[in-house]
Amino acid sequence: MLATITGLFAEPWVMTLLKVAGVFAVVMPMVAYAVVAERRISAWIQDRIGPNRVGIPFTNIKLLGLGQPLADGLKALVKEDFTPAHVRKVYYWMAPAVAMVPSFVVLAVLPFGSMLGEQKMVIADLDIGILFTFGIVSLGVYGIVLAGYASNSKYPFLGGIRSTAQMISYEIAMGLAVVPVFMIAADPAWQKGLSESWSLYLDGAGLLNLSSVIAYQSDSLFGWLMFKQPVAFVIFLIAIFAETNRLPFDMPESETELVAGYNTEYSSMRFALFFMGEYAAMIAGSALMVVLFCGGWMLPLGDYFSTPAESFGQGLVHIGVFVAKIAVFLGLMIWIRWMLPRFRYDQLMNIGWKRFLPVSLANIIVTAIVLWVLNS
Repeated sequence: MLATITGLFAEPWVMTLLKVAGVFAVVMPMVAYAVVAERRISAWIQDRIGPNRVGIPFTNIKLLGLGQPLADGLKALVKEDFTPAHVRKVYYWMAPAVAMVPSFVVLAVLPFGSMLGEQKMVIADLDIGILFTFGIVSLGVYGIVLAGYASNSKYPFLGGIRSTAQMISYEIAMGLAVVPVFMIAADPAWQKGLSESWSLYLDGAGLLNLSSVIAYQSDSLFGWLMFKQPVAFVIFLIAIFAETNRLPFDMPESETELVAGYNTEYSSMRFALFFMGEYAAMIAGSALMVVLFCGGWMLPLGDYFSTPAESFGQGLVHIGVFVAKIAVFLGLMIWIRWMLPRFRYDQLMNIGWKRFLPVSLANIIVTAIVLWVLNS
């Protein structure tokens, strides 16, 4: 029996399922408590209290309101699943799932740790991981466009149109911002000096592999690409705000103008799916920032934190570091939402096309020239 179980765990598909289950077990609570964090931080900024009452049911233990996600989820599940008569029903039902799924699929190629035992802590270690990521990220807009079209109502339709233009505009800048990162990290010269543990970890990874980008940043804190590519870092960070519809780029929702934008006609669990999709996209975007610019699961605190794990405990520490870095970016995204006003639509388009696009192209050219000079 023991031999059968051991053999089962040796199967690649079993380990993949376990990784998927592990990612969901971490990401879903993060989605839930990111909502609580947003409500508490906004309350603190606005000198309010925020949710602080929901704790353990049928007791007087409030737990600082940490039971609020359970109450919100239960409320979404038990509310009437109402479909307005005037909507285009098939697309109306599809839209929430189409909006939510890409945010979770992106997580499949992100290295969220080094090693646990002999297993690399990434669900799918693709040699074209960054291309896969951008391909999936671009699908998220279809859920919002479908919601706007299917609702057959003016405000959601305007929200869907805005989302299309906004996401296309900032995806271009975001993609161009990543090019210098891979121009630097794809240089094979640095791989010759890697230790044996790093060589085993990479195991012939391709030039567009996200683990290779993490390995490139292993030297020191200033080896992180946020210091070597500050322009790309800033452009990518702002583009993530636009891609996740966060203030000051929340034109598709824009509550003060469009009621709730693309999800105006949605309620109960379908509305909750849009909500989950937004926060899952924030987590995926933050994770991508961590991998590309902030050293992934590493900290510049010695070999224990900056080399692939040789023990189970060390592997868990690396996962904890990765999650902590994501939490920092989530906190930044929440703080920005409650501190900055919304851009006008013309300002949003102007920044995307007339500022970020030429600056990101210039950054690619400058990076190419510097690399040519250094390698000649």
